[in-house]
Amino acid sequence: MILIMRERVRDYDTWKSVFDDGEPLRAKHGCTGHEIFRGDEDGNDLTVHLRFPSREAGDSLRTDPELAAIMKRAGVETPPVATWVRDGETRTYASRVAA
Repeated sequence: MILIMRERVRDYDTWKSVFDDGEPLRAKHGCTGHEIFRGDEDGNDLTVHLRFPSREAGDSLRTDPELAAIMKRAGVETPPVATWVRDGETRTYASRVAA
């Protein structure tokens, strides 16, 4: 399962440092990896994909009081919008030449 979190942060570099320090908390709740995407026009507009073995594992992270404290320290300015998705398909077009 993938938990997609959309949020706006005050400063990406500050947020990223605190996010990296939060890896033990994510691991405690079963998170197996992540991807971070930054807005093209606003690098403080983030979309974070967090991978979990189950929705229950991810929900346990979302309700952990320590996460709220970490997000505050990281400078998260907006309440995160959370969406759950399942893997569908991934395909890489490495052999194609751009037009």
